[in-house]
Amino acid sequence: MRDDFPFAAVIFDMDGVIVDTERYYWDELRIFADGLGIDVTDEELDAQVGQSTQAFLRMLVDWYERAGRGRMTVDEASRTYDAWAQTQECDYAALLNPGVHEGIAGLKERGVRVALASSSPLDNIRTVLAACGLSDAFEVIVSGVDFTESKPDPDIYLHTLAKLGLPAKACCCIEDSVPGITAGKRAGLTVFAKREERFGFSQDAADAIIDRVDDILEAAPRLFG
Repeated sequence: MRDDFPFAAVIFDMDGVIVDTERYYWDELRIFADGLGIDVTDEELDAQVGQSTQAFLRMLVDWYERAGRGRMTVDEASRTYDAWAQTQECDYAALLNPGVHEGIAGLKERGVRVALASSSPLDNIRTVLAACGLSDAFEVIVSGVDFTESKPDPDIYLHTLAKLGLPAKACCCIEDSVPGITAGKRAGLTVFAKREERFGFSQDAADAIIDRVDDILEAAPRLFG
């Protein structure tokens, strides 16, 4: 860590921060719900932004029941949805957010370590990173699927800190959603929120809001240096 950057490591969320997948997944869920023949409100879809895989699967069980498919187990709902999702193609490279490569490069130039803590499954994380030219970008990668509960539970961040060997006060994270911001704060991290105004939730609990990932290079020293 250099004197001109106040944190030893920055932990990134993936969906909404690295890639603009939140809107893509929102639209995908609308298509899926329509295929089931159930009416889903915008508010229900908004509530899924940033949710953990575990929470998403619980919602799927409810949706299948509403569609008259009976009461599935979480595993059954997951397998059925995964089979459908495999028919959908996503160009993750086209969804790469501006400033991601520049931000990561700038942090590394300053001697700052970078990690990734995402609620997504590890195979999806690796697919996204490969598509975006970021396969080797992160020193530590942690998937929320490995925990009983992911964000807003802080365990995913506490585990990432343990793998980095750093205390929370020496690190910050970049998030976008309420579950992610909450998880970061509960873990004791300084939380930067990448601005998101499309889904009706507040980012006020974050310590600072930035428009692009590389904005952290200037914002962190200015606000916390």
